[in-house]
Amino acid sequence: MRTRALVGVLVAGTALLGLPVAAQAEQVAQADGPQAAQVGATPPVEWGPCAEGTVPPDQTGSFSCATYRVPIDHDDATLGTIDLGLLRRAATKPDQKVGSLFLNPGGPGGPGMTMPVSAASFFNPEVMDRFDLIGFDPRGVGTSNPLRCFTTAEDANDVFGAQVGVPVTRQEISGTLASYRDYGQFCERNGGALLHHMSTKDVVRDLDVLRAAVGDQKLNFVGFSYGTLIGSTYANMFPKNSRALVIDGNVDPALRTSDGLQYDRERARGFEVALDGFLAKCKEVAERCAFSPGQPREKFDELRTALREKPVTLPDGTEIDLSRFVGAVGGALYSPAAFISLAKDLQSLYDVLNPPDGQVQRFTAEDLPTLTKAVRGTKFDSLPDSPYNSDDSYLGVNCSDKKFGDDQEQVPSVAAAWEKESPTFGRSQAFSDPAGCPVWPVKDADAYRGPWNRSTENPVLVVGNFYDPATQYEFSKRMADQLGYSRLLSVDAFGHCILGDSAGVDKATADYLIDLKVPAPGQVFQPDVQPFTAPSGT
Repeated sequence: MRTRALVGVLVAGTALLGLPVAAQAEQVAQADGPQAAQVGATPPVEWGPCAEGTVPPDQTGSFSCATYRVPIDHDDATLGTIDLGLLRRAATKPDQKVGSLFLNPGGPGGPGMTMPVSAASFFNPEVMDRFDLIGFDPRGVGTSNPLRCFTTAEDANDVFGAQVGVPVTRQEISGTLASYRDYGQFCERNGGALLHHMSTKDVVRDLDVLRAAVGDQKLNFVGFSYGTLIGSTYANMFPKNSRALVIDGNVDPALRTSDGLQYDRERARGFEVALDGFLAKCKEVAERCAFSPGQPREKFDELRTALREKPVTLPDGTEIDLSRFVGAVGGALYSPAAFISLAKDLQSLYDVLNPPDGQVQRFTAEDLPTLTKAVRGTKFDSLPDSPYNSDDSYLGVNCSDKKFGDDQEQVPSVAAAWEKESPTFGRSQAFSDPAGCPVWPVKDADAYRGPWNRSTENPVLVVGNFYDPATQYEFSKRMADQLGYSRLLSVDAFGHCILGDSAGVDKATADYLIDLKVPAPGQVFQPDVQPFTAPSGT
């Protein structure tokens, strides 16, 4: 069991008046939006046993699984259907059940079906007592008719093998841009009708049908990262059907859906803010941070500059290039638990470049596990001649939701400009969606782009960390401002998302989900464990 230190005083507001879960059977159309699914008129989910290995063997009685059929296009049934994968963890106290609680891990492209299995790591027990927890793989992801642009792993390897995460040379740049063009062509050939219906709006239409299919008049939802766009889109497409929505690690919905280029530029800045915080904290707790001798900021910049010139080869032959370095550092910033290891690796790499007392350091990849692990996102490692078994939902969603007014030819100059203001992460961010979406085969997707200010009966709970790398705190502030009715929970914490790692936030979330109580405005919560603190028992 995790040990939690409650910091600050949680001041719960008075209970908000809201309709019970089994309220009116009659649903009304949302203003200027699609007709909400009706309980009773929507075929119910038919739950059954889960496949072997899906849930812990000693807990099979608590879980059930299902597939549920939805149209590819909710406005045109002639395009056919897809099946969504679902998993339910039954409420521990069914006689006190509030309703169902749908979960999404983010991504886009994150499979969420098995999230209820690990729910104890991010929810207080009373949440699991009072809700059926429902995980689902969004359309095009995992078990839900995965969107596949390739028919063989070899084709995928050829395309993605040509991509460089942080391309610097002319050859790296041209090869990376060409690989995105090839990617788009494969998707156009193999993606099928689903390729054109991967926007968050489509996911939200699915989610509303699932809400009715499990018998809930109103939606309860917890979404992380990209899942905050799902939650905020639902709140605006179906405000009258929203009961309790918690969104943790927020995007800026208006900017993301109106100007993808500026959004990604600001996303790079968010990673820089988190990196600056990491280096400043390292200097502050010098005795606990291995990278603290000297000036961590200056040493880090020296490492990045050296790697931009040429890769560093460790004595065992392992190569650390700029792409691996940026990917590993960015990935470590997602979790404060990785800070101690990251600091050790940075110092070891610095010693390779600047041997103390002139003695060569005999480091191997095992000595630098954080910097030498696979680059974040690399997953195309199937066996030769094997079928392609991943999915292409990441760009499938992002290139539908985001608007990019640039051409791919502009990306090198964009990358150069972004690198000046975000020297570690600007170039890698420019060669992601801004390079892929201009040549993606879907144009003018039917995406939801606002308004974002429709009022729900209860406030949406918006949670943001001060040093979240992937979704900077400013995005959470903007999310709270843009929504018609919200409450912002600020957390003085590092890492991407916070539920499960702050007792104060976890209690506030439980009170809100169960009793529709909200914490007083203006509070700043704390994490349970501060960065550079060794895990208990070590």
